[in-house]
Amino acid sequence: MTQPTPAVRDRVLSLLSGELPAYVYDLADLRAHAAAVRAALPERVELYYAAKANPEPEILTALGPYVDGYEVSSGGELAHVAKAVPGRPLAFGGPGKTPDEVTAALEAGTERFHVESEHELRMLAELARRAAPGRRVAVLPRVNLPVADGSLASSSLAMGGRPTPFGMDPARAEPVLRQLADGAYPQLELRGVHAHLASGLQAAEQVAVAESVVSWATGLGVPLREVNVGGGMHVDYGDPEARFDWAAYGAGLARLTERHPDLTLRIEPGRALTAYCGWYATEVLDVKPSHGEVFAVVRGGTHHLRTPATKGHDQPCAVLPVEAWPYPWPRPAAGTGALADGASGRVTLAGQLCTPKDVLSRRVPAAGLRAGDRVAFALAGAYAWNISHHDFLMHPRPGFHFLGTTG
Repeated sequence: MTQPTPAVRDRVLSLLSGELPAYVYDLADLRAHAAAVRAALPERVELYYAAKANPEPEILTALGPYVDGYEVSSGGELAHVAKAVPGRPLAFGGPGKTPDEVTAALEAGTERFHVESEHELRMLAELARRAAPGRRVAVLPRVNLPVADGSLASSSLAMGGRPTPFGMDPARAEPVLRQLADGAYPQLELRGVHAHLASGLQAAEQVAVAESVVSWATGLGVPLREVNVGGGMHVDYGDPEARFDWAAYGAGLARLTERHPDLTLRIEPGRALTAYCGWYATEVLDVKPSHGEVFAVVRGGTHHLRTPATKGHDQPCAVLPVEAWPYPWPRPAAGTGALADGASGRVTLAGQLCTPKDVLSRRVPAAGLRAGDRVAFALAGAYAWNISHHDFLMHPRPGFHFLGTTG
């Protein structure tokens, strides 16, 4: 099992039962990881944080010294991030932008717009004429490029390389880029190209995708200052210690920038920056057998931590034993009497929801797990609380603890 940092472990064990479940974030661990990522990247690679992964203000602030800006994907995210980290560069992306959102972004001085369609480009040009007269707004058309060499084969979530609602087909994007370069939209400045194609890729695959995108963009013969190759760095929920190889990725991007000395590359990781610093901590309420297997029911569940249900995996976790048992009735424990699971000592951890889909982790090696013990689920720092269906069954919301808020 993966283990929490000492600071997280101490906080989880110090919380009262009524203070659980809780999200516990180790911001010192986050800062160390972000610093290592930044150090692995070449100077001419800009690092933006995709705020959708975890928009907690404390997370955004902790990342501040290590990122060049923040990518937002809605008017709500834009307003939230601008308030949490005022004055920092913002890039506004995502499909289906509304006129009100675009106007608000223009009035807020948003640095870059990732344009998803020809309609969105025309809308942005007209709204820029009204809301930002005299200012040329930087745009990066998003292109859904095919990748023929199999670089997306291992992707856990593909946004490009096939029919999707994201970005423009290359055949339609090319004339748009030429129109922008020729000044057809005087309110808009062609800054470059955006092509976030997939998530869940390893370093070598990410480098191959970046090379394909840069090759296509520079082959158009139009002046470009930037190419944004997105995020999607692999996070392994089955092996939390097997992290994305940032050194290899940085070396690959360095070779690419050497071949294109006038081009700035930009990446926008989210999950791969913040997943590791977050833990979802809870308490075992009951342990019981069912048809030859043992289940532990914990406080909370997938309405707080939807990630395992969304991705169809088992969330890695650590059991933190608690010796005290304050109740007069017997304490159920796995591996004893009717709760013995053969010799495996494995337990499935489920939440409190009235659905069989409320499973956090299956057949965890947890011999002797007892009601009252604590369980800390790892890799809960991204796409966890913020994507969960919070109000189903109206259980109390979790607490939030940010460790190491200074440093």
